[in-house]
Amino acid sequence: MEQPSGSPVRVCRFSPDSTCLASGAADGTVVLWNAQSYKLHRCGSVKDGSLVACAFSPSGNLFVTGSSCGDLTVWDDKMRCLHSEKAHDLGITCCDFSSQPVSDGERGLQFFRLASSGQDCQVKIWIVSFTHVLGFELKYKSTLSGHSAPVLACAFSHDGQMLVSGSVDKSVIIYDTNTHNVLHTLTQHTRYVTTCAFAPSVLLLATGSMDKTVNIWQFDLETLGQARSTEDQLKQFTEDWSEEDVSMWLCAQGLKDLVSIFKMNNIDGKELLNLTKESLADDLKIESLGLRSKVLRKIEELRNKMNSLSSGIPDEFICPITRELMTDPVIASDGYSYEKEAMENWISKKKRTSPMTNLVLPSVVLTPNRTLKMAINRWLETQQK
Repeated sequence: MEQPSGSPVRVCRFSPDSTCLASGAADGTVVLWNAQSYKLHRCGSVKDGSLVACAFSPSGNLFVTGSSCGDLTVWDDKMRCLHSEKAHDLGITCCDFSSQPVSDGERGLQFFRLASSGQDCQVKIWIVSFTHVLGFELKYKSTLSGHSAPVLACAFSHDGQMLVSGSVDKSVIIYDTNTHNVLHTLTQHTRYVTTCAFAPSVLLLATGSMDKTVNIWQFDLETLGQARSTEDQLKQFTEDWSEEDVSMWLCAQGLKDLVSIFKMNNIDGKELLNLTKESLADDLKIESLGLRSKVLRKIEELRNKMNSLSSGIPDEFICPITRELMTDPVIASDGYSYEKEAMENWISKKKRTSPMTNLVLPSVVLTPNRTLKMAINRWLETQQK
């Protein structure tokens, strides 16, 4: 199935009954496909921007697309444009329908909540209805605050009672969709939070980040607002770790066999960060060279993360080559961002490998990272204030 315009596809979504598939492209074209015959059913386009977000209503009789220019556009199952509205000034990043309807007490009609997130650091709630009698209606409901940088992802819980969002500010915020109150702010990730998802049948939340981790969060049944991490939430990258925290960290790093040795030697967080190859061999009596090297490598990762946090400059704002704050960030074909001049110099020295992965770069084309540049400028403004 090829997008008719030949433009790169940015987003695709199945309808709830799996009979249709919507795909949106970089040039603003949107296609509705028959998911059984794999044939094109209908085609349309938005007036400006790339299509970067899409969501079907629970009934499947309409779907919403979001563009990089900030427009939220609603289509019916015949690909007729029902409504278009500027939702986020700097561009939409994600949108999601709640699967559970909300009732209109006055007329007894059912509506659905729609959430959208954007580069303007906001999450917005909309009320959507579509009946043969009253036609289509999209109403702005509220703006959820809490993030200090562009919001990259949003998702409703299966029962529609909670909404989660992830941001460039590295935080995850969980809202109560009825009161719009913040239930919890999760700050375990050390880089952009790019995606989040609730499990459909159990109280679990997954969050993914540019720090190369996926975190799973378990909700307390008695107090839904209290989320717990399997890695003890905020006791990360600190010298205040207890011996038990060090044991949990060893298990998480695949070093469970060393727990008894570390406990026997009363290694807490401070002692952990001061371990050397000599102390591992002489004091802890770890004979395996490979095992000692692995422990030292993991400890060095901890130190680096602590240093990036203590420096005050967010790690994602620092060029991997120069280790300085970026002023003109670009994205290379390895998916990482670098200072433009530093990466151009890297490539000009006939280095066709990635500075981060050491793998061969598929292309030497560098694309301006405008989102990152805006985030850096916002951060600099706050520092000046």
